[in-house]
Amino acid sequence: MLDRLRELHQMEYEATLDPAINARIAQYEMAYRMQTSVPEVTNLAKEPEHIFELYGPDSQKPGAFAAKCLLARRLAERDVRFIQLYHPGWDHHGGLPVSIRYLCRETDQACAGLIQDLKQRGMLEDTLILWGGEFGRTNYSQGKLTPTDYGRDHHPRCFTVWAAGGGIKPGSKYGETDTFGYNIVADPVHVHDFHATVLSLLGIDHERLTYKHQGRFYRLTDVAGKVVKGILV
Repeated sequence: MLDRLRELHQMEYEATLDPAINARIAQYEMAYRMQTSVPEVTNLAKEPEHIFELYGPDSQKPGAFAAKCLLARRLAERDVRFIQLYHPGWDHHGGLPVSIRYLCRETDQACAGLIQDLKQRGMLEDTLILWGGEFGRTNYSQGKLTPTDYGRDHHPRCFTVWAAGGGIKPGSKYGETDTFGYNIVADPVHVHDFHATVLSLLGIDHERLTYKHQGRFYRLTDVAGKVVKGILV
């Protein structure tokens, strides 16, 4: 079936000389290679025991965050250029004391293991790792406050993102909040600044990458954004 499909595409290209047809053929072939590579990529049987220990006890549990981190390294080894991992359940309007400990146990060792694994393979310097969410949490309790149960609300004024590898200065921090963690008091980073910095680490000048839409020029950081050089090597 695939051979016949290829022949039909080739006949159409020869009849029209439309380069978009060749592009479509290449897309089909890439999709096929991606699908056929999945069983090998997801097969962890040949991973040594010390690697599972590095990522933590959940690293051999399909679907667990630690297993996803290990899979991310295997994808990066095979030149996958963008990998996104999700870990839900951080919306703690209540039940924070118990939930946050559980989630940290699931993520802390796995994230550290991923960084160490990439570093020992010589891959960290050209792999950018970003960890973040869409907002922070309030520094005050939401709802009833008891010794064992309370929550925190959404807080967009200030929050933390951490990064590693890919040109990030190790052990550095940037930005400062007030004593209560409510407002930014030094070195704020706007979302456009964040995007400009990520693009810079990818070798892209955010001020030159522009496109025209409805009569004016835009860029990926709109008409704003500056590279945060204080966190770069």
